[in-house]
Amino acid sequence: MHATVDGTVVISVVLALALAVRDRRPRPPLGSGAVGRGLPGPLAWLGVVTGLVLVNQVAVVVYVERVRGGDPAFVARYLPPGWFDLPDGGGPLGWLVTHWPWPHALAVSVLRVQAALELPLVLLAFAVVLRWLDPLLCRRVLRSPLLVVAALAHTAVFCAVEGDLHNPYTLDDLAVRCASALVTPPALAALARRWEPTRAAPHTAPPPLPAVRLLLFLGSLAAFGGLVLLAYDTLLLYNLGRLDDRLPLAAACAAVLAACRLGDRRWTARTHPGPGSPTGRGPGARARPGHAVAFLGHALRRFLVLFFAPALAVRYGVTFGTPALAGAAGPALGTVAAGLALRDTLAGGGTGAGPLLSVLGCAVLGGAATGYAAARVASGGYYETALLAGAAAFLAVAVGLCALGDRLRAGSRWSPLPSAPPHEQVGDTVGDRQRRDGPEGTGGDVARPRRPEDPLLAQPPAGPGGEGDDHQR
Repeated sequence: MHATVDGTVVISVVLALALAVRDRRPRPPLGSGAVGRGLPGPLAWLGVVTGLVLVNQVAVVVYVERVRGGDPAFVARYLPPGWFDLPDGGGPLGWLVTHWPWPHALAVSVLRVQAALELPLVLLAFAVVLRWLDPLLCRRVLRSPLLVVAALAHTAVFCAVEGDLHNPYTLDDLAVRCASALVTPPALAALARRWEPTRAAPHTAPPPLPAVRLLLFLGSLAAFGGLVLLAYDTLLLYNLGRLDDRLPLAAACAAVLAACRLGDRRWTARTHPGPGSPTGRGPGARARPGHAVAFLGHALRRFLVLFFAPALAVRYGVTFGTPALAGAAGPALGTVAAGLALRDTLAGGGTGAGPLLSVLGCAVLGGAATGYAAARVASGGYYETALLAGAAAFLAVAVGLCALGDRLRAGSRWSPLPSAPPHEQVGDTVGDRQRRDGPEGTGGDVARPRRPEDPLLAQPPAGPGGEGDDHQR
């Protein structure tokens, strides 16, 4: 058990680094292949899968009440404490428990249905977060080998946990999980190809996110993480009896999430050019973040891509593997992401490493102190709760300090990234401006040599069936 989880942590980290950093082979455009009417994004499909999990929990309640006399001990004795806290069969479920005509047919709802749904649930939750940060990067990741690596790594961990919690349903669960690992990746890749484009998916590579959007993203991430933990506690552990007590907290998380996403949409509508509009409108329409804030946006993109495959192995490695190994994997990937983000930021020019690192050092110290305090306050339940609170507080304070540092340096040589002139779109590359405006002296810029772009972070060219066509549609 420990060897399987530890091996999965190591292999998934190595493959994530190899695929997300070192592989520079050219890839076909995202939109190549069948083009049709856009489908809803990952949040809608995550809602569908969560709804199926909830329906399965109701089926478990009906089966246990009608067939097992209301006692879940037939399966709970094989599992750790904290599972199968079921409602008593009264209240809203009472009529269904009494009148369901085929209670024995619901035996499959115990453990086996959930074994099929957990992998798409985890992958879709990660896709939701990645799409909030960068819609084009989300589509690239879900159509890259990283999706297959993540599915196999998650399935290996799930199967290792199944073996450790051996029960009469284990063999069935293992077969179902392996089948889910074969079906889920191609299904998600096909969905990603046909997802509806968003306003935040322009023709050119997305510009660095401003501090406001980073803070809204972090608020969304914290609220969404709270909802995921509540779903884990009430649905994935078969604790539907706790749902009434958890509803107020779930409603609060949902309200914060809705407010953050609405704020992000309104900010994007004000500041990002829409189809047929050469520039955005409103205050800050052409403003770009300073280098320290831009670094944080690059670092978040890099870290999410690197952490996609080993995420579940690291989470279970704390309890079912070697905690030191799992605990080291996250900071190691974070260090690599920070190094790549520093390279991305410095490649844009306008600053040296010294001034940038001085601001980032202050941000790390202030964020670490705040994150530690937040984690201590949130400790006492699932350790993921304290980790989520600490990470959100750390990043929020880091964003604020980086934005403050950029403002203080705004009048010096190390100034914020330049605003886009009125005839440019935010995010234009040097080549875009030169092709449009001509060489230097005629309104254009001199093209500088560009480093090779990483395939997962590179923007695919607009063309037939590409992202540009999706955006126009």
